[in-house]
Amino acid sequence: MIQEPDPSIEQRYRLLIEAITDYAIYMLDPAGNITSWNPGAERLKGYSEAEIIGRHFSTFYTEEDRAKGFPEEALRIAEADGRFEREGWRLRKDGSKFWANVIVDPIRNADGNLIGFAKITRDISEKRAAQEAMVQAHKLEAVGQLTGGLAHDFNNLLTAILGSLEIARKRAVRPDVLDLIENAIQGAQRGATLTQRLLAFARRQELKIDSLRVPDLVGGMADLMRRTIGPEVVINTTFPADLPPVLTDANQLESALLNLVVNARDAMPGGGEIAITAERRYVTTGSANSLATGDYVCLSIADQGEGMDTETLANATQPFFTTKGVGKGTGLGLAMVQGLMAQCGGQLVLKSKPGVGTTAELWLPVSGEPSTLAASTPETVFDPAPTAMTVLVVDDDALVLMNTVLLLEDLGMETMQACCGEEALAILDSGELPAVVITDHAMPRMTGAELCRRVRQQYPSLPLILATGYAELPEGAELLSDVVRLSKPFSQAQLSRALSEACNAGRCF
Repeated sequence: MIQEPDPSIEQRYRLLIEAITDYAIYMLDPAGNITSWNPGAERLKGYSEAEIIGRHFSTFYTEEDRAKGFPEEALRIAEADGRFEREGWRLRKDGSKFWANVIVDPIRNADGNLIGFAKITRDISEKRAAQEAMVQAHKLEAVGQLTGGLAHDFNNLLTAILGSLEIARKRAVRPDVLDLIENAIQGAQRGATLTQRLLAFARRQELKIDSLRVPDLVGGMADLMRRTIGPEVVINTTFPADLPPVLTDANQLESALLNLVVNARDAMPGGGEIAITAERRYVTTGSANSLATGDYVCLSIADQGEGMDTETLANATQPFFTTKGVGKGTGLGLAMVQGLMAQCGGQLVLKSKPGVGTTAELWLPVSGEPSTLAASTPETVFDPAPTAMTVLVVDDDALVLMNTVLLLEDLGMETMQACCGEEALAILDSGELPAVVITDHAMPRMTGAELCRRVRQQYPSLPLILATGYAELPEGAELLSDVVRLSKPFSQAQLSRALSEACNAGRCF
């Protein structure tokens, strides 16, 4: 039996290099001209061996990098330091770019003289995209935390401003002064709307998730949309008869829909048509979007406007990004819509091309329950709260504390005041129990939710109201199911309604 001779070391290395297809591995002469080419290089860069041998490796660099002398720098560093490694954009034969990790090692003969370079290139575009996505997510999380905190502070300020303006309006005598107060109230209410957008972006606004039918909601706000956009733009709606109800917050969805309709109007300065349609869709595992598997209703708002280019479309939902003029947009509208969709388990999808128009899709999870929109539209009527009662007000913000006390005393009630949870508990432990306790949630050392738990343990029948602009409550929130929630900023009417609800649910002393 004749045995084949073992392949030489050179042959074994050649077989190894040719077997590698995920890396571009090739040799350069001392001047940087390509002298070898493996299959991985052909797959990655698109050139066959016959096309590329003898050409300078700077062929793969962008024009800007060649002008800066980066190819020559790579060889110079590799020769001087014994190794060169960088990341950067590289070009394929078809002109497309990819993000590459590049290593260049010098090759020397037995005498130590440079005879060429060995070069390895990897395509790490996916890794870079994942890193950038993570960085962007961290940035958005930081911005969300910042905007959520700012919105909380603004809510406190607006609570004090709106409350004081309400009392001033009731006590104003001169008509010209009353007009000024009305203007100030409208301005403060617009500020409250802005804080809701901030909280929606930060996903920290309070939502009331209900089952509702999209056609009923859109039909109910048709007149408002038409008055808002003016006569130059026509709204057409089309909904299938068997469209199932969805799960979302009715008020926030109305705000999101109105925002998208106004954006569509602004994209058509010469007028046009806005088409509002909806259809049932099923999302399967592995779909391109980020939705969980299940049934959804896709609510679409399409315009015939200018459309957006790729860069504008990519930035459209970024917070504070806007293409509108100064004073005409906050850049929070689409971020607010995106935040709402995320909170209710849906998704905002934007589709647009220059000259074609834009379609905004609101993907909303289908509800297994019948719609509650019609049943929940009329407000529950409570017997009015007794005016001759004492209310303990707890808030660490002196302005809000003073404002809440002012509103209550204007209603004819007596008040007790505490600037923190510990002080409130001390007042209750002294034996002088109020009829109701109303507390802020975001307070240092002891939150309002924790205070409510402590009060509920010691005084089970004492009615409680938790005032907050945040959506989330801490763990154990199920223990607070009988606590009335009051959203900030609140008006005197909303405060009075919360007191009535608390008194009717519990026992006012």
